[in-house]
Amino acid sequence: MKIFPATSTLGLTALAMLAFAGNSLLCRLALRNTPIDAASFTALRIASGALVLWLFMWRRGTAATGSWPSAAALFTYAAAFSLAYVSLPAATGALLLFGAVQLTMLGTGLARGERLGARQSVGLAIAVAGLIALLLPGATAPGLPSALLMLLAGVAWAVYSLRGKHAGDATRATAGNFLRATPLALLLAGLMFPQLTWDIRGAAYAVTSGALTSGVGYIVWYAAVKRLPATTAASVQLSVPAITALGGIVFLGEPLGWTLVACCAAILGGVALAVRPSPPKS
Repeated sequence: MKIFPATSTLGLTALAMLAFAGNSLLCRLALRNTPIDAASFTALRIASGALVLWLFMWRRGTAATGSWPSAAALFTYAAAFSLAYVSLPAATGALLLFGAVQLTMLGTGLARGERLGARQSVGLAIAVAGLIALLLPGATAPGLPSALLMLLAGVAWAVYSLRGKHAGDATRATAGNFLRATPLALLLAGLMFPQLTWDIRGAAYAVTSGALTSGVGYIVWYAAVKRLPATTAASVQLSVPAITALGGIVFLGEPLGWTLVACCAAILGGVALAVRPSPPKS
Protein backbone atom coordinates (compact mmCIF):
# COMPACT_ATOMS: atom_id res chain seq x y z
CA MET A 1 0.00 0.00 0.00
CA LYS A 2 1.37 3.42 -0.98
CA ILE A 3 1.36 5.86 1.91
CA PHE A 4 1.49 9.09 -0.10
CA PRO A 5 0.71 8.08 -3.70
CA ALA A 6 0.13 11.58 -5.08
CA THR A 7 2.57 13.60 -3.02
CA SER A 8 5.84 14.79 -4.53
CA THR A 9 9.15 13.64 -3.16
CA LEU A 10 10.20 17.27 -2.72
CA GLY A 11 7.10 18.01 -0.64
CA LEU A 12 7.57 14.96 1.57
CA THR A 13 11.24 15.77 2.10
CA ALA A 14 10.48 19.39 3.02
CA LEU A 15 7.79 18.30 5.50
CA ALA A 16 10.19 15.81 7.12
CA MET A 17 12.95 18.41 7.52
CA LEU A 18 10.46 20.86 9.06
CA ALA A 19 9.33 18.13 11.45
CA PHE A 20 12.88 17.29 12.53
CA ALA A 21 13.66 20.96 13.14
CA GLY A 22 10.36 21.22 14.99
CA ASN A 23 11.52 18.66 17.54
CA SER A 24 14.32 20.97 18.68
CA LEU A 25 12.07 24.03 18.74
CA LEU A 26 9.25 22.33 20.64
CA CYS A 27 11.61 20.82 23.21
CA ARG A 28 13.43 24.09 23.84
CA LEU A 29 10.15 26.03 23.91
CA ALA A 30 8.68 23.65 26.48
CA LEU A 31 11.70 23.44 28.75
CA ARG A 32 12.43 27.18 28.65
CA ASN A 33 8.92 28.62 28.80
CA THR A 34 6.88 26.11 30.83
CA PRO A 35 7.40 24.26 34.14
CA ILE A 36 7.70 20.82 32.49
CA ASP A 37 10.86 18.89 33.33
CA ALA A 38 13.04 16.94 30.90
CA ALA A 39 11.99 13.47 32.12
CA SER A 40 8.28 14.25 31.78
CA PHE A 41 8.85 15.74 28.33
CA THR A 42 10.75 12.61 27.25
CA ALA A 43 8.09 10.22 28.56
CA LEU A 44 5.23 12.12 26.91
CA ARG A 45 7.14 12.48 23.65
CA ILE A 46 8.02 8.80 23.35
CA ALA A 47 4.62 7.54 24.52
CA SER A 48 2.68 9.78 22.13
CA GLY A 49 5.01 8.87 19.27
CA ALA A 50 4.52 5.18 20.06
CA LEU A 51 0.74 5.62 20.00
CA VAL A 52 0.72 7.36 16.61
CA LEU A 53 3.07 4.81 15.07
CA TRP A 54 1.10 1.89 16.53
CA LEU A 55 -2.15 3.34 15.11
CA PHE A 56 -0.46 3.73 11.74
CA MET A 57 0.67 0.09 11.82
CA TRP A 58 -2.82 -1.02 12.85
CA ARG A 59 -4.39 1.01 10.05
CA ARG A 60 -1.93 -0.47 7.56
CA GLY A 61 -2.62 -3.98 8.84
CA THR A 62 1.00 -4.78 9.65
CA ALA A 63 2.81 -5.59 12.89
CA ALA A 64 5.52 -3.45 14.46
CA THR A 65 8.99 -5.01 14.65
CA GLY A 66 12.06 -3.35 16.21
CA SER A 67 14.44 -4.61 18.89
CA TRP A 68 15.43 -3.81 22.47
CA PRO A 69 18.98 -2.62 21.60
CA SER A 70 17.55 -0.15 19.07
CA ALA A 71 14.88 0.93 21.56
CA ALA A 72 17.61 1.57 24.14
CA ALA A 73 19.49 3.75 21.63
CA LEU A 74 16.25 5.62 20.83
CA PHE A 75 15.55 6.20 24.53
CA THR A 76 19.13 7.38 25.17
CA TYR A 77 18.82 9.86 22.31
CA ALA A 78 15.46 11.22 23.48
CA ALA A 79 16.44 11.51 27.15
CA ALA A 80 19.82 13.16 26.49
CA PHE A 81 18.17 15.45 23.92
CA SER A 82 15.62 16.71 26.46
CA LEU A 83 18.14 17.09 29.27
CA ALA A 84 20.47 19.07 27.01
CA TYR A 85 17.73 21.44 25.90
CA VAL A 86 17.09 22.56 29.46
CA SER A 87 19.79 25.17 28.83
CA LEU A 88 21.01 24.90 25.22
CA PRO A 89 19.68 27.33 22.60
CA ALA A 90 17.73 25.56 19.87
CA ALA A 91 20.20 26.31 17.05
CA THR A 92 23.29 25.30 19.04
CA GLY A 93 21.63 22.09 20.18
CA ALA A 94 20.57 21.13 16.65
CA LEU A 95 24.06 21.83 15.33
CA LEU A 96 25.74 19.73 18.03
CA LEU A 97 23.22 16.93 17.49
CA PHE A 98 23.62 16.92 13.73
CA GLY A 99 27.41 17.14 13.88
CA ALA A 100 27.61 14.23 16.34
CA VAL A 101 25.26 12.08 14.24
CA GLN A 102 27.11 12.60 10.98
CA LEU A 103 30.62 12.33 12.45
CA THR A 104 29.70 9.14 14.32
CA MET A 105 28.33 7.58 11.15
CA LEU A 106 31.38 8.62 9.14
CA GLY A 107 33.70 7.34 11.88
CA THR A 108 31.87 4.02 11.96
CA GLY A 109 32.35 3.68 8.22
CA LEU A 110 36.06 4.34 8.58
CA ALA A 111 36.31 1.79 11.40
CA ARG A 112 34.66 -0.78 9.13
CA GLY A 113 37.28 -0.26 6.45
CA GLU A 114 35.70 2.40 4.27
CA ARG A 115 38.10 4.89 2.73
CA LEU A 116 37.61 8.60 2.18
CA GLY A 117 38.90 10.46 -0.83
CA ALA A 118 40.92 13.66 -0.49
CA ARG A 119 37.85 15.91 -0.73
CA GLN A 120 35.96 13.84 1.81
CA SER A 121 38.92 13.86 4.22
CA VAL A 122 39.15 17.64 3.99
CA GLY A 123 35.41 17.89 4.61
CA LEU A 124 35.64 15.68 7.68
CA ALA A 125 38.53 17.76 9.07
CA ILE A 126 36.59 21.00 8.51
CA ALA A 127 33.49 19.60 10.22
CA VAL A 128 35.49 18.41 13.25
CA ALA A 129 37.23 21.80 13.48
CA GLY A 130 33.85 23.56 13.38
CA LEU A 131 32.51 21.34 16.15
CA ILE A 132 35.59 21.96 18.31
CA ALA A 133 35.35 25.72 17.69
CA LEU A 134 31.71 25.69 18.78
CA LEU A 135 32.70 24.10 22.09
CA LEU A 136 35.69 26.35 22.84
CA PRO A 137 35.28 28.53 25.95
CA GLY A 138 33.94 31.97 25.18
CA ALA A 139 30.99 34.28 25.58
CA THR A 140 28.87 32.24 23.15
CA ALA A 141 30.05 28.75 24.07
CA PRO A 142 27.35 26.37 25.35
CA GLY A 143 27.62 24.94 28.87
CA LEU A 144 29.82 21.86 28.75
CA PRO A 145 27.44 19.44 30.56
CA SER A 146 24.55 20.33 28.22
CA ALA A 147 26.82 20.19 25.17
CA LEU A 148 28.09 16.74 26.16
CA LEU A 149 24.52 15.53 26.66
CA MET A 150 23.58 16.69 23.15
CA LEU A 151 26.68 15.03 21.71
CA LEU A 152 25.60 11.83 23.50
CA ALA A 153 22.15 12.23 21.94
CA GLY A 154 23.78 12.50 18.53
CA VAL A 155 25.91 9.40 19.04
CA ALA A 156 22.85 7.46 20.24
CA TRP A 157 20.83 8.56 17.20
CA ALA A 158 23.69 7.54 14.90
CA VAL A 159 23.74 4.10 16.54
CA TYR A 160 19.97 3.88 16.10
CA SER A 161 20.25 4.89 12.43
CA LEU A 162 23.06 2.43 11.71
CA ARG A 163 21.07 -0.39 13.29
CA GLY A 164 18.04 0.67 11.28
CA LYS A 165 19.84 -0.02 7.99
CA HIS A 166 19.48 -3.74 8.72
CA ALA A 167 16.01 -3.64 10.28
CA GLY A 168 13.92 -4.18 7.14
CA ASP A 169 10.82 -1.96 6.95
CA ALA A 170 12.00 1.22 8.70
CA THR A 171 8.51 2.37 9.68
CA ARG A 172 7.63 -0.97 11.28
CA ALA A 173 10.95 -1.04 13.11
CA THR A 174 10.53 2.52 14.35
CA ALA A 175 7.03 1.75 15.63
CA GLY A 176 8.31 -1.25 17.56
CA ASN A 177 11.25 0.68 18.94
CA PHE A 178 9.02 3.51 20.17
CA LEU A 179 6.75 0.97 21.86
CA ARG A 180 9.73 -0.66 23.59
CA ALA A 181 11.25 2.71 24.54
CA THR A 182 8.04 3.84 26.27
CA PRO A 183 8.53 1.78 29.47
CA LEU A 184 12.16 2.97 29.61
CA ALA A 185 11.00 6.59 29.47
CA LEU A 186 8.32 5.94 32.09
CA LEU A 187 10.95 4.32 34.31
CA LEU A 188 13.13 7.43 34.02
CA ALA A 189 10.17 9.59 34.98
CA GLY A 190 9.44 7.29 37.91
CA LEU A 191 13.02 7.50 39.16
CA MET A 192 12.82 11.30 39.02
CA PHE A 193 9.30 11.46 40.46
CA PRO A 194 10.09 13.94 43.28
CA GLN A 195 11.44 16.42 40.70
CA LEU A 196 8.64 16.05 38.12
CA THR A 197 6.82 19.27 37.25
CA TRP A 198 4.59 20.03 34.30
CA ASP A 199 1.55 21.90 33.10
CA ILE A 200 -0.93 21.59 30.24
CA ARG A 201 1.05 23.81 27.87
CA GLY A 202 4.32 21.94 28.44
CA ALA A 203 2.56 18.60 28.07
CA ALA A 204 0.95 19.82 24.83
CA TYR A 205 4.38 20.70 23.40
CA ALA A 206 5.70 17.25 24.37
CA VAL A 207 2.74 15.41 22.85
CA THR A 208 3.02 17.48 19.67
CA SER A 209 6.71 16.64 19.48
CA GLY A 210 5.99 12.93 19.92
CA ALA A 211 2.86 12.55 17.82
CA LEU A 212 3.48 15.06 15.04
CA THR A 213 7.13 15.99 14.59
CA SER A 214 8.42 12.55 15.67
CA GLY A 215 5.74 9.95 14.84
CA VAL A 216 4.26 11.51 11.70
CA GLY A 217 7.63 13.05 10.84
CA TYR A 218 9.32 9.66 10.64
CA ILE A 219 6.46 8.19 8.59
CA VAL A 220 6.82 11.05 6.09
CA TRP A 221 10.63 10.80 6.03
CA TYR A 222 10.67 7.06 5.38
CA ALA A 223 8.18 7.56 2.56
CA ALA A 224 10.46 10.24 1.06
CA VAL A 225 13.77 8.49 1.59
CA LYS A 226 12.69 5.51 -0.52
CA ARG A 227 12.56 7.87 -3.50
CA LEU A 228 15.84 9.68 -2.82
CA PRO A 229 19.40 8.66 -3.74
CA ALA A 230 21.46 7.90 -0.63
CA THR A 231 23.71 10.95 -1.08
CA THR A 232 20.70 13.23 -1.51
CA ALA A 233 19.07 11.79 1.62
CA ALA A 234 22.24 12.51 3.60
CA SER A 235 22.79 15.96 2.12
CA VAL A 236 19.24 17.23 2.54
CA GLN A 237 19.50 16.77 6.30
CA LEU A 238 22.03 19.60 6.27
CA SER A 239 19.01 21.90 6.19
CA VAL A 240 17.76 20.88 9.65
CA PRO A 241 20.15 22.98 11.81
CA ALA A 242 19.60 25.96 9.51
CA ILE A 243 15.81 25.63 9.75
CA THR A 244 16.14 25.27 13.52
CA ALA A 245 18.29 28.41 13.75
CA LEU A 246 15.71 30.37 11.77
CA GLY A 247 12.91 28.98 13.93
CA GLY A 248 14.85 29.87 17.06
CA ILE A 249 15.07 33.50 15.92
CA VAL A 250 11.39 33.71 14.93
CA PHE A 251 9.72 31.71 17.70
CA LEU A 252 12.18 31.87 20.59
CA GLY A 253 13.87 35.22 20.06
CA GLU A 254 17.31 33.61 20.08
CA PRO A 255 20.27 35.65 18.74
CA LEU A 256 22.30 34.38 15.80
CA GLY A 257 25.88 35.51 16.41
CA TRP A 258 28.73 35.39 13.95
CA THR A 259 30.49 32.63 15.91
CA LEU A 260 27.49 30.32 15.53
CA VAL A 261 27.15 31.22 11.85
CA ALA A 262 30.84 30.45 11.20
CA CYS A 263 30.69 27.14 13.11
CA CYS A 264 27.47 26.23 11.33
CA ALA A 265 29.08 26.90 7.94
CA ALA A 266 32.14 24.82 8.86
CA ILE A 267 30.19 21.84 10.25
CA LEU A 268 27.52 21.70 7.56
CA GLY A 269 29.91 22.50 4.72
CA GLY A 270 32.42 19.95 5.93
CA VAL A 271 29.81 17.24 6.30
CA ALA A 272 28.45 18.06 2.83
CA LEU A 273 31.90 17.41 1.40
CA ALA A 274 32.40 14.27 3.47
CA VAL A 275 29.10 12.57 2.60
CA ARG A 276 29.40 13.26 -1.09
CA PRO A 277 30.91 10.18 -2.75
CA SER A 278 34.09 10.42 -4.77
CA PRO A 279 33.61 10.19 -8.54
CA PRO A 280 34.39 6.75 -9.99
CA LYS A 281 37.89 6.33 -11.33
CA SER A 282 38.05 6.11 -15.09
